[in-house]
Amino acid sequence: MRSLILTLIVGMFFSSSSFAATTHWNIDPDHSVAGFKIKHMMISDVSGSFNDVQGTVIINEDDLTLSKVSVTITAASIDTGIQKRDNHLKSADFFDVTNYPALIFTSKQVKDVSGDGFTLVGDLTIHGVTKEVELSVTELTAEIKDPWGNIRKAAKATTKINRKDFGLTWNAALEAGGVLVGDEVRIELDVQFIKQAS
Repeated sequence: MRSLILTLIVGMFFSSSSFAATTHWNIDPDHSVAGFKIKHMMISDVSGSFNDVQGTVIINEDDLTLSKVSVTITAASIDTGIQKRDNHLKSADFFDVTNYPALIFTSKQVKDVSGDGFTLVGDLTIHGVTKEVELSVTELTAEIKDPWGNIRKAAKATTKINRKDFGLTWNAALEAGGVLVGDEVRIELDVQFIKQAS
């Protein structure tokens, strides 16, 4: 009987510890952005962002490698500050937002944890094509309470992709040689998330 009670107590301890170690968060689309840069005419960068970033984050406080991230970005929320260019990017030449309304990232692995940074490995789907990418998370902040009682965290992450890997192949040749749009896209995520109630 004593051993049974002891087993139950140990089981309850580990069960509650495991539960306490995992926290669930919702990405705050009002304070999150996915920025990007790409070469234009081979001489300068064009910057832009996707302004509708949503998703969930599950953080294992005891073992960060067991954490998970799922992000959905609305393709039509692309914003480069130039309406004509944005319309072209939304068209079938590029993102084809009518047929492919979302960019989706689903994590598969957290590795190389060091301080506030780590590498987040996952599948990125753009334009109906899915490729594995690695995001370098350079900062995961501590929890902070906002004026309305919400508990928040924030994270910054960067990566590079080749747009042609995702079927975004449109381009135009320049008279002097070279092309109008570069292939490499530098991506920078700046994301806030709000803790879900227990």
